Amino acid sequence: MKFKNSIKSIAIGSFDGIHLAHQKLINEVEAVVIIERNGGYLTAGYKRSWYIKKPCFFYHFEKIQRLDAKAFVEKLEKDFPLLESIVVGYDFGFAYQKEGNVKRLKELFQGEVKVIDEVKLKDTSIHSRTIKVLLREGKVEEVNALLGRTFSIDGQVISGQGLGKKELVPTLNLNVYDYELPKEGVYATQTKIDEVWIPSITFLGHRITTDGNYAVESYILDRDIGIYQGIVFIEFIKFIRDNQKFNGLEDLKKQIRIDIEKAKSILIKK
Repeated sequence: MKFKNSIKSIAIGSFDGIHLAHQKLINEVEAVVIIERNGGYLTAGYKRSWYIKKPCFFYHFEKIQRLDAKAFVEKLEKDFPLLESIVVGYDFGFAYQKEGNVKRLKELFQGEVKVIDEVKLKDTSIHSRTIKVLLREGKVEEVNALLGRTFSIDGQVISGQGLGKKELVPTLNLNVYDYELPKEGVYATQTKIDEVWIPSITFLGHRITTDGNYAVESYILDRDIGIYQGIVFIEFIKFIRDNQKFNGLEDLKKQIRIDIEKAKSILIKK
C-alpha cells in the first residue's frame, strides 16, 4: 500500500535544540521538516524527534544544498501534495547560497506563509547559536532556561583508564558523538540508567592530572551500580568548577570529595 501524505501544515528549520522559539513554530503545525546538516548539535540528528511530538521529516542538507528557491518550494509541494500552510521563523533562509528568505517564500508558495516573530526570554533573543555560546561558557542553567528543558547528552559506556575504581571514585566513562559539549569542568547532573534518573556528578574535559585524554565521566551519587554496559543519558543541572591540574592523586581525591558534597547540596534543592 502506497503511503499518502495528507499533511496540510509544516514548520521548516534545523530545530537544533528544540528550544522555546522552535516550540512556537512546532505548536502551529501538523508536522516538522528538519534540515539535517550532520554537525555539532545541541540535539543530534534524529534525536530531535524525541522532543517533537509530531511527525518529523528530515531533509539532508547535502542532498538539497544545490536547489534554488523555486526548486526547493517545488520539492515541498511534491512531498506534501495537500500542503496549505508553511510556518517559519522571522530570520528563515533557504535554498542555494541562502538566496531564499521569507519574502521569496511568500512569492513562490501559493498557500499561507506564517512567520513567527523573534522570541525572547527576558532580554535574550532565543537562538541555537546563543545557546551554544552559553554552553561553551558552562552556563547550563541559562541554557536550560532557553531550551525550556534540561540539556542532555547520551553516550556508550566504555572502559576508562582504570584509576577511578582503584584510586578515586568509580565512574561511568562515555563515548559521546555529535553533540556540542559544555565547557570543560565538573557539573551537578542526573544520569539515566535503565530508564531511571539518578543524581550524579559529571566531569568532562582533558584529564590533565593523569593521562591528558579527553573524557566524559559520571559518578553516581550514593549508589553502587557495579559494572554497566550500554547507553546512558546525562542531564546537566549546574556548573560546579573549572577543570584544573592537581599535584597528585591524593589532592585530586580530596577535591572530588568536595565536589561530591557540593553536587549533593545542589541536587537536593532541585
